[in-house]
Amino acid sequence: MELWRPDPTFYPSPKMAMQAPPETVAFVAMLNAQNNGRPDALGVVDVNPASSSYGTMVGRVDMPNAGDELHHFGWNACSACLCPYMPHPHTERRYLIVPGIKSSRIHIIDTKPDPRRPKIVKVIEANVLAERAGYSSPHTVHCGPEGIFCSALGSASGEGPGGIFVMDPDSFEILGKWEIDRGPQYLAYDFWWHLGYDTMITSEWGTPRMVETGLNPDILLKGGYGHALHVWDLRKRRHLQTLDLGAEQQMALELRPAHDPSRAYGFLGVVVSLKDLSASIWVWHRDNGKWAITKVLDIPAEPADPDLLPPLLKGFKAVPPLITDINLSLDDRFLYISCWGTGEFLQYDVSDPFHPKKTGSVYLGGIVRRAAHPKNLGNALNGGPQMVELSRDGRRIYFTNSLYAPWDVQFYPDGIRSWMVKLDAQPAGGMALDPKFFLEFGDLRGHQVHLEGGDASSDSYCYS
Repeated sequence: MELWRPDPTFYPSPKMAMQAPPETVAFVAMLNAQNNGRPDALGVVDVNPASSSYGTMVGRVDMPNAGDELHHFGWNACSACLCPYMPHPHTERRYLIVPGIKSSRIHIIDTKPDPRRPKIVKVIEANVLAERAGYSSPHTVHCGPEGIFCSALGSASGEGPGGIFVMDPDSFEILGKWEIDRGPQYLAYDFWWHLGYDTMITSEWGTPRMVETGLNPDILLKGGYGHALHVWDLRKRRHLQTLDLGAEQQMALELRPAHDPSRAYGFLGVVVSLKDLSASIWVWHRDNGKWAITKVLDIPAEPADPDLLPPLLKGFKAVPPLITDINLSLDDRFLYISCWGTGEFLQYDVSDPFHPKKTGSVYLGGIVRRAAHPKNLGNALNGGPQMVELSRDGRRIYFTNSLYAPWDVQFYPDGIRSWMVKLDAQPAGGMALDPKFFLEFGDLRGHQVHLEGGDASSDSYCYS
């Protein structure tokens, strides 16, 4: 929908976005992992502390079909619409683009006029995605200057290569495959960009066939999951450079570039090292006219009694941290790290991106620890910090505890009991769980969270 003036949730710079009003609702992708023929859903959560329904589900829309596996999603439009080289500031942030990673369907959900009553306005079937872009298993969604970008794990056959396709931000039609020349890139997962440098960065997980039935130990131990980043010319849509971490570093997944478009660096979370089960954080950056990547943080595995470990880990006698998500505050100061295996949620001051300083840690759930929430200290929790979202002012943090249904059961074989929590962050560092906010999803599992009006992973900016 076109507006006469720019959408008030669009901001030219991250500094201005940090002054935005606080969110009152959050949208959550919810998966039905029960195999009972019932669909997934998009939930609406009240996050207004002044509300009588604070911390509860106040809205929901069920998908029209079962078996989608809702995972990641994103907005149709955001602050990138204000970029000078391809502006469309009169587009409205209104629709959520919600793919199913299993079904390859894409749902378009209208959040207005009442965000507590979202409604599905269009469904794009898997065969349309396959015919127009040649892809399957859509994953990450970002609104960009030219339209809606979405990554896909694989080709229409379920093998590779995976890549990126583009959707029209008005009609939501799939325009086609983004890449003109993909070079050696084969595996796909996340993507982000440096708009000030006309550069896109993409990461690697595995093809649908490599991930859809669970973590495959044979692939893992042979170093077969993703372990590289790819650098692209954003305007020319051509591959420029591969940044290979080495096959020891398995599953180079989540990307968070600096929000300030004048800064040419970003953070990568690596799930596990084959050497010692540690996880790690890396920084990609410019180096003598090229791009380079440097490891800046190791998070070690924790020794554990094999009797307390799932079959997949018993022989290792340790719990791997398993970094499955990261997020970066809009001032580029604080990096948040979800360790889904150990149950630890970390905060680091990354004012100097090459020398992170630990400023906060909270435990919740975990394969062995099963740490409880302060709202009910007698209730041992499973799952662990997973999809994390951060408010624009950096003061409120939300996360859920389910990863991906085929992988959930391998690491938490007793079955994920899904929940969502909120933490309060201090401006100088430090964070604490909100004892009043603990939402349980019942038979569903919460995954990605996005906040009303935008958040720390929804928008990109063209001005500092």
